[in-house]
This record gives sequence, C-alpha cells and structure tokens, in this order.
Amino acid sequence: MRNLQILIADDHAVIREGLKLLLNAQSDLQVVGEASRGEDVCALAEKLHPDVVIMDVSMPGIGGAGATKRLKSLCPKAKILALSAYEDEVYVRQLLSSGAAGYVLKRTAAGEIARAVRVVAEGGTYLDPFVAGKIAVSPTKTSEGTSGEESLSERERDVLRFTARGFTNKEMANLMGLSVKTIETYKTRLGRKLHLYSRAEMVRYALAQGWLQDEANGETP
Repeated sequence: MRNLQILIADDHAVIREGLKLLLNAQSDLQVVGEASRGEDVCALAEKLHPDVVIMDVSMPGIGGAGATKRLKSLCPKAKILALSAYEDEVYVRQLLSSGAAGYVLKRTAAGEIARAVRVVAEGGTYLDPFVAGKIAVSPTKTSEGTSGEESLSERERDVLRFTARGFTNKEMANLMGLSVKTIETYKTRLGRKLHLYSRAEMVRYALAQGWLQDEANGETP
C-alpha cells in the first residue's frame, strides 16, 4: 500500500517544518510539497496531485477559504484538512462550506493531526473536539419526529460516538474488542434507526447531542 501523499500550506516556516517532521515519521504518510501562499498551494496541487492538503486558514493572498474553493475546482479528488489557530464557529463553517473535509486546531496533539489526515483521506469528516461543540445544529429526528437515540443499543451508541470522533472501523474494533465486520454491522443498524448514512451525518448528529463538546471538556463517550 502506497503512502498517503500530503501537501502542506502554511505561511509559517516553523509550523510547516514541524508538520513535515510529524507526518513523515508516520509509516503511511509522506509530505510531498509545501507552500506559504494560497496561490502557490493551488499550483503545486495541480502538479503533485496530493491525497490530502493541510490548509492553513489564514495565509497571505487568497487565504485558506479562497484557496480551498479554488483547489476543489482544480483538484476535486484532493481532500482538504483545514488547519487553524481559531476556534470560532464562523471560521469552521467558512472552511467546511468552501469544501474542506475537516478542521483541526494547531494546538491539537501530534498524533491526532495524523489521524485527522487519515480520516479525511478515507472520505470521512473530521472536526477537532474543541471546535465541534461550538457549531449549533438541530438534532436529527426519526420518522416519528422524535430523537431516536433511545432506540440504540449501548454498542451502537459507542460505535456512533467513535465514528463521529473520526475513528476508523479497525480502530473501533481494536478499542471495543470486536471484529471489523461486527463494527460494520453495528454501524448499519444505527444508520437505519437514525437515518444516518454517512460519517458527515453522524458528526452532525453527535454535535447536536453535545457528545463532541463533552469530549472537549474532558469527558469520554
């Protein structure tokens, strides 16, 4: 299996160097390029065709949101992980609406940034726990018009929470002492009960329930 190819965009050389050391230390990740301006990252992405672009929210030139929109048009297959020092909801929504698949804070632990890269590369959605709870959304409703959380088993609830937090099926299987196939079965069941059929929908549901905010405050699912 080839390494995931990553392009880093940040106007601070120290941050770029730190991210490069962190990611290149992972056996499945490889930094193939870096840029300090929004215009440059778009040009490099067209040339390098990275799997994931780590995009700083605040950069000279067109900035992170503008570069994300342009990049999604030029390289639609590239997944974009927004990197920011800002926890404000407005920044999160701006980047996600521009096409970013995830939003992670610069103060996040090194291992979590690597996991965020893997999540978005696999087509998932990643929201840093410290910003997830700031996004106001309406709870998902079942066809009967009431929250369907009470219909979930304890295992299904755990799978939903771990999925929303960005864990892969394999990671959940290891944590819960189950097989990957069993995790997939739980995910299918909870999806049918709550009408949640993608990781993004599960993230929104978890946000509405306040689960990700609880994690940011130090509580576990």
